[in-house]
Amino acid sequence: MRICLADDLPVNVAVIPARGGSKRIPRKNIKDFCGKPIIAYSIQAAQASNLFDHIVVSTDDDEIAAVAEKFGAEIPFERPPELADDQTTSRAVIAHAVSWFQHNWGPIDYVCSIYATAPLLQPDYLKAGLELLKQHPDADFTFSVTSYAFPIFRSLKQNPDGTVSMNWPEYELSRSQDLPETWHDAGQFYWGRPAAFLDGRAMFSSRSYPVILPRTVVQDIDTLEDWNQAEKMFQAHSR
Repeated sequence: MRICLADDLPVNVAVIPARGGSKRIPRKNIKDFCGKPIIAYSIQAAQASNLFDHIVVSTDDDEIAAVAEKFGAEIPFERPPELADDQTTSRAVIAHAVSWFQHNWGPIDYVCSIYATAPLLQPDYLKAGLELLKQHPDADFTFSVTSYAFPIFRSLKQNPDGTVSMNWPEYELSRSQDLPETWHDAGQFYWGRPAAFLDGRAMFSSRSYPVILPRTVVQDIDTLEDWNQAEKMFQAHSR
């Protein structure tokens, strides 16, 4: 059923990709994290921001869908099998969702991809990302970043013989405080215009703007060690 939306009102949609086949942490997207399925935190952060007309979970998994609906997300479609394997990119999943929205719901203004495993996500940063995108009409994306804890220009690599060498030997004698600060993707959210997702435009380009997060609210979760660290950080913030 096509939903008619008022032409003069902006329409924002959050998409939370959550496939069922995670391997390093089985059932990762609905695993209990400090008392709730981890995906619940992303849904609730989106809800608390009051930015979205629809909060959608894109999944191929019935159990994930049931958990997402329990916490208030929508499951208007089932993710196609060809977009649910280990090789599928998040960008392809979001592009599929945007195409579905435009065909079934009509025009939308802004889309935000939110990771299902971002329990430290705070609504104010979602708001900052949307405002930043609106401030720059020519921008394609805004997304969360945080700084590296140590200057990457003084990073090392291990050689085949077991010894080490510098990735940037020209900075061997440079003081850490004299090196430029560098940033990395914080892996929490990605605001974008629908056309930017559909066209596959580059995320890390001169048409993107960063929302800078403190390192205390950023933890990538790929291993059980990461998971345990994220729980400790969450508990520290909850005190």
